[in-house]
Formats: sequence, structure tokens, C-alpha cells
Amino acid sequence: MGDYDEETAFLGQIGPYFWVTFFLLNTVFVSTGFNGLYIIFAGAAPKHRCLIPDVNLTEEWRNALIPFTTVGGEDVQSQCSRYNLAVVRNLSDEGYIPGRDVNLTNLPQEGCLDGWNYSTDIYQSTIVTEWNLVCENQWKVPFASSTIFVGYLFGSLISGQLSDRFGRKKVVFISLGAQSLAVLLQSFSQSWRMFCVMFLFVGASQISIYISAFVLGTELLSKTMRVLFTTLGAFLFYCIGYMTLPWIAYGIRDWRTLLAVLSATSVIYLPLWWFIPESPRWLITQGRVTEAEVIVREAARKNKVQAPSVIFKESGVEEIPPGKKYTMLDVLKSSKLRCITLMCLLLWMAINIGYFGLSLNTSNLSGNPFMNCFLSAITEVPAYIVSTCLLRKCPRRAILSTFLVIGGGVLLLIQFIPDTLHYVAVALEMTGKFGFTMAFTIVYIYTAEIYPTVLRNVGMGMCSSAARIGSITAPYVIYLGTYNKALPYILMGSLTIASSVVNLFLPETFNKDLPETVEQMQECQGLCGGSKKKKYFQNGASPKQPISQGEKSEVQTLNL
Repeated sequence: MGDYDEETAFLGQIGPYFWVTFFLLNTVFVSTGFNGLYIIFAGAAPKHRCLIPDVNLTEEWRNALIPFTTVGGEDVQSQCSRYNLAVVRNLSDEGYIPGRDVNLTNLPQEGCLDGWNYSTDIYQSTIVTEWNLVCENQWKVPFASSTIFVGYLFGSLISGQLSDRFGRKKVVFISLGAQSLAVLLQSFSQSWRMFCVMFLFVGASQISIYISAFVLGTELLSKTMRVLFTTLGAFLFYCIGYMTLPWIAYGIRDWRTLLAVLSATSVIYLPLWWFIPESPRWLITQGRVTEAEVIVREAARKNKVQAPSVIFKESGVEEIPPGKKYTMLDVLKSSKLRCITLMCLLLWMAINIGYFGLSLNTSNLSGNPFMNCFLSAITEVPAYIVSTCLLRKCPRRAILSTFLVIGGGVLLLIQFIPDTLHYVAVALEMTGKFGFTMAFTIVYIYTAEIYPTVLRNVGMGMCSSAARIGSITAPYVIYLGTYNKALPYILMGSLTIASSVVNLFLPETFNKDLPETVEQMQECQGLCGGSKKKKYFQNGASPKQPISQGEKSEVQTLNL
């Protein structure tokens, strides 16, 4: 077949068909926003202390049964221990008064053998209160949080193959159904293990929705609408879902009910099956040209333009024989490529640890956890808009390092903010989230411009895998806060600052030719050596244009 964009040029660049398709596809991304981070509320740990059973104790001893411990310079009641109940019971029966007749520090202590009392001021129930995921079982919360990111890893590996075989539209709606079913089953979990298993399926189906809908949009929309869809549309509608989540959680404080309601929201997407078409490009690759023409003619009718009698014509161009197939081994053969890839992997991992670490940490911040989550979500909106504008005019290396320093620097400052100024700490954390979101957006296009055409997909795939490892690690970084509140900030901040320094040694790609071959990439200027004869890293024809948004969307589609 000939060039699809040329053969469908009669549809125009904008029109009712494109706008309707644009908004309908973007609504799908709303579900990924509030289904991806509900663990913030479902896995929150309310204030708790050891349960005091109904035994014969005086009021003085009942109040003194929980020992005090120092946390962050403050004396607070222990959440994981109590004074030995048998000893206290004997002392109470003998009429001793705690503090006056008995030195409490000399009493033996024991764990919470009868369970825990949990505060219901904020949450009625969470998986923490359901299965007592505190104290020695506290590690199970970050483990549960990380399973969705493991699902992302598996889902990203299989969703592309499924959509190539069965069609983009089918995979989008099957994934929506699978996500809804997985979340619903998760709400009926009878154990922590079942919750984790279902969370893995939630992650796999969710990333499949995102990738397949992203591909479908890039293939259905015109070049002009495609730019808007890939740069702002998908990300902003994801933010709408993310911003909606805390308000749903605010109204529903029970984790099982919350998940059941979130699962039910997928029902509203069922009617979209009859309004969102299959990708004509995919149909053509399957030899189903007639079906593709029907879709394009319907688009012409909605756009009120006349379609030609024959839309897709046979191409007289002979098929070009395939060239060499490149793999990850080719990346390892060259010291130059190894050096650049190692720095890119560090960048992607550090950015994902920071981004998801701050997203998951909102329930641990001072103040209202629902408002904190909303602020974290709304911070991403200006970040996506600003990054899109800066990418058109600014060097990639400079702006990426700048926002990495901003993101990491404010995290290192948070530990010096006193607890009485918790609003300042929240503001700094939101500034850090803004920096990480900016870096998250920029690193995609920067990495795509660094690798040569023959290795671009392989290189981006390796970086995407590093990103998954970073996101899987993020919950455990936040878990370090149980030992010292400043540890997560120090680790994320230090890692981010280090990655900003590493980024300075990568080659600049702005206004330079995109390398087509490994040999051309070897000539780039950077830490790992190379010639200064040619300035590659730019898209062929025009030496003054950065990588196109269409190319950016293709790279993002393949490697999200």
C-alpha cells in the first residue's frame, strides 16, 4: 500500500471526526489515573497502638500500659509494644500506683499479643487494619505497592504483541474489562497474598490500556491532532483521573467499598465500543483493506468532505529487503554505547524512584492526606504544559539537569524544615514533584534522540525496563521512613542530584542530526569520547528542527 497519511489527506487535519475521537480516547486515560494509585489510601497506616484486653486493671495501670518511645525528638506512645500484661496485672491487684510506687522503665515489655487498636479519624478500614500489616509485618505494605509495578513490567511486554495480533481496539476494551474485574476481585480479597496477586493483574491490564489506547490514538488521528494527543492529551486526562481519586477516597473511607466503586466506573466505557473505530492502519497490515475504507469513509462523512472512489491504492514501490536486526548485545559491544546506556539507565531509574516515591508518599505527609494527594496530582498539569513548550526551544541536557536539581534539591531541604512548618514541607515536596514530572517528560524525548535509528527501540526498551525497576523500588524507599523520617528524602534527593551530574556528560541533541547508524552515534560529543566532525542527533532533512512530536509519540508508544 502507499503512504497512509497521503492517501487520507482529504480528511484534513481537524474536524468533528478527529475531535470526537480525540476526546473519547482520552477519557480512557482517566481510568488509569485513579486506578493506578489507590494504594495510597487502601494501603495507608492509621495511628495505632497495642490492644488492651478487657482484664481487671485499675484506670491508672490501663493508661500506663503502653510505654513511651522517642520518635523524631518527641515522646509518643509505642505502636508495637506494651508492658508485660501479666506483670502489670499483678501490680494492679496488689494496689501499686504506676510512676509513684513502680518505676515503669524497669518493667518488661512484650509485643501486641492481642492485636492493635486503630484510629478511625481518617480511614474506616485499610488493608493495614484488615490484616494487621504493622510492626513486624509492616514490610508487606511496600511489597503490595510494588506488585502493581511488576504488573506494569509484564503488561508492557505482552500488550504490544497482543494489539499487533488482535487489534488495538479489542485490546483496549478487553484490558478495560480485565482491569475492572481485577480491581473488583481485589476488593473481595481474603488475604494479603490474594490482594498482591490481583494487584499484579491490575498493573498488567492498566499498562495495556495505556499503551494500546496510545497506539490507537496515534494511528487514528491526523498529524496535527496526533501532536496534541501525544504531548498533552493523554497526560492531562491521566491527571484528571489522578486528581479525581482523592475526592472519591474522601467520600469512601472503607478500602473494599472504594475498590468496588473504582471497578464499577469502567462500565461507563462500554458504550465507547460503538464510537471508537479500529485502527485503519492496523487493518491494512492485516489485509482487511475493505474494513479500513469503511472507517475512513465514515470519517469523511463526519468531517463533511468527499472521499475519492478508491482510497487505498496499490504501491508500485518494491519491498526493501530487511537489514541487520539489532539486539541488546549490540549495545554492549561498543564502550561508547555501554557508557551512554549506563548513564541513561541511571537517569531513568532515579527519575522513576523520585516520581513514584513522591506520589506514594502523600498519605505520609503532614496535614490532610486527601488534599495532599490532590495537590500532588494538580502539580503535574503545569509540568506537562511547561515541558512541552521548553522542549521546542531549549537544550535537552540543560533543562533536564535543571529540573533534576530542583527535584532533588528541595527533597534534601525538607529534612531541615521543623514539624511546626508542615505547610512549607508540603510545598517543597510539591515543588519536587513538579521537577520530577518535568524530568519524566523530558527524558523520554532526550533518550530517543541520543540513540541511533537502528538501536533506538532497543535502547528505549532497556531504559523502560530500568524505569520499571525504579518504580518497583520506590515503595521500599518510602518504607525507610519508618526508621527515620528523613531517610527517603535523603536517598531520593542524593540519587537525583547524582543523576543530574551524570546527565551533564551525555551528548547534547538539540538542533542536531538524529544518528541513523551506530557509526554516526560514535561521533557524538560527550564523556565517552568521539569525533567532532559531524553533528548528528537530528531528523534528516532539516538541521534546525528537534525530533518531531510524531516520532516522540512512536517512541513513547513502544516503550511506555
